[in-house]
Amino acid sequence: MWSNNNNDKNSPARGFWTPPASWRSQHSPAVAKMPMSERKERVSSPSCKRDIFHVIHKVPSGDSPYVRAKHVQLIDKDPSKAVSLFWAAINAGDRVDSALKDMAVVMKQLDRADEAIEAIKSFRHLCPYDSQESIDNVLVELYKRSGRIEEEIEMLQRKLKNIEEGIAFSGKKKKTARSQGRKIQITVEQERSRILGNLAWAYLQHCDYGLAEQYYRKGLSLEPDQNKQCNLAICLMHMNRIPEAKSLLQNVKASSGSKPMDDSYAKSFERACQILTELESHLIVKQTKQDEKVHQRSVASPTTGKFEGVC
Repeated sequence: MWSNNNNDKNSPARGFWTPPASWRSQHSPAVAKMPMSERKERVSSPSCKRDIFHVIHKVPSGDSPYVRAKHVQLIDKDPSKAVSLFWAAINAGDRVDSALKDMAVVMKQLDRADEAIEAIKSFRHLCPYDSQESIDNVLVELYKRSGRIEEEIEMLQRKLKNIEEGIAFSGKKKKTARSQGRKIQITVEQERSRILGNLAWAYLQHCDYGLAEQYYRKGLSLEPDQNKQCNLAICLMHMNRIPEAKSLLQNVKASSGSKPMDDSYAKSFERACQILTELESHLIVKQTKQDEKVHQRSVASPTTGKFEGVC
């Protein structure tokens, strides 16, 4: 259970400060000027071994509430305890934005997405402005997990509007983002295509196949993407446009050539093919029943409308 501090929304985040890059560069030791003997000694020191441990396990160094929570999450792998420690970090004002996002991710893993949503809504005002976009990304995933599709669509529409108005990228053409723990450079077009794909998927789950098709086609107009093509094929199937869907899936398969299908879209292709097979089987059964009815009518008595031999 958490306390709601919405009455104090204008109060600054407590107890943490991140020095600017220029400050860090001025106060960081110059490794290149260090004598070789001293460098070897430092490598073999216990502190260096601890640093290597933190790099390998991707946990921050130190003994703050946030660091202890990350250690329990990633090293001890105790998600329930990690949630409690992330709460402690938030209450202590220790890296509130990171603690809030990490806690929400762990709650999602524990099927506590609704709790995580309420936590973010209650405490995001304590986080700096430049972390709000990444918090929105976490919130979208939580909406998706909890099945709150209308709220997910609303959030994605707002993100798309920010992209189109140049707010999300602050007027720049590229920005740094994280993907599977790695920092990558993404363009405005790539981010817009990603959001369009997420919107299309949300409308697909909402059974609004017409809008889903529109957003998938908009996303594909910005960059090719086999996942979007497979999901677009599913939209077309639900709208009884089977030949178009089959053609799309054939193009996806042809894009792999003789190589095994890429893992990034193999599951989407398999799911689309499964739905296609089920629909075609259903259509075959339906057509068979219709043919049987036509045959039965053809052998019925033309004068009485009754089957021959039946009183």
